[in-house]
Amino acid sequence: MNADNLTPFLLAAARAPGLPETQALAGTIARAPRRHGPWRAPVSGLDADELDALLADCFPAANPVRPLLQGWREEAEAQPRPLADEFDDLVALLLAHQATATTDSRWLACAIATASMADNHLWQDLGLPSRAELNSLMLTRFTALKLKNIGDMKWKKFFYRQLCQLAEVQICKSPSCRECTDYGLCFGPEN
Repeated sequence: MNADNLTPFLLAAARAPGLPETQALAGTIARAPRRHGPWRAPVSGLDADELDALLADCFPAANPVRPLLQGWREEAEAQPRPLADEFDDLVALLLAHQATATTDSRWLACAIATASMADNHLWQDLGLPSRAELNSLMLTRFTALKLKNIGDMKWKKFFYRQLCQLAEVQICKSPSCRECTDYGLCFGPEN
């Protein structure tokens, strides 16, 4: 089984395949081989037991792919993490804004942070059909953070802006986003 047919397999094995949360977990797991270095784990930040728990809870019929996913996890863990790595800070930001403190919220936070380390728009790196599903997921699972995203800034940019504000690092070129020359990059359409 390869990454291209893993998403449909996982969704067919899922307990709730229509939920954006399930689709995001399946998409993150399936896209592991497309990511680089330590981010090639099915879901970075989860150890073997946590990955098994995620699979058992969300994808109970996915037993045939467990060895493949554990191999990807081990391969990724053997890679050094970059010195200036925001992964843990991003997981902490998401968990600080979770609507309900549950194990699956942690899995989602790690999946979102993992997908944030990839190269495309976040909804694409999560394997979601569009940004609308990502917004729905964020509203349902990380409500306070979604409500902070006034103007519907692109999610990866928004996350990094939040992290910079927490670290008291000034990143904006102007006092207002509407005046910034990068406005279209942060708020424009994602296609």
